[in-house]
Amino acid sequence: MQWYYTENGTQQGPVSGEQMTALIQSGRLTSQSLVWREGMANWLPVAQVPELSALAQSGPPATSHSPYQPPASTPTHPGMPIGPEIPTYLWQSIVVTLLCCLPTGIVAIVYASKVNSLRLNGDQAGAQEASNNAKNWCLISLIVGIGAIILSMLAN
Repeated sequence: MQWYYTENGTQQGPVSGEQMTALIQSGRLTSQSLVWREGMANWLPVAQVPELSALAQSGPPATSHSPYQPPASTPTHPGMPIGPEIPTYLWQSIVVTLLCCLPTGIVAIVYASKVNSLRLNGDQAGAQEASNNAKNWCLISLIVGIGAIILSMLAN
């Protein structure tokens, strides 16, 4: 089971159950530290999570009225994208599909549409590969489209 926790106002993790236990026992996380794992509706203080509360050091009473709300630039859920922005090339794919070459442009659109979903699932390498493929297919579409225009002009 993968756990996430907050430290200094930022989301940390995922960590295993053993790592979470070590963080609590070392005092790095206290009864007020907010944690989350898949299956939990909201971030909760360690003291309110049955499998962790016995491990927590005592501290001021924890409240569930103020769930973790980090700055807007920090992901608030493990499903949010983390890492550098990866270009999708979606608008470029649409333009080359409409103006240059339909078949290869569609391939570019398919790859472009995969980038964000791969990023959301934490697959940075897959998202980068899809982005590179979308870019390459955009270039191929552009070259094919320009080639077709030149050929049609020469044929006349």
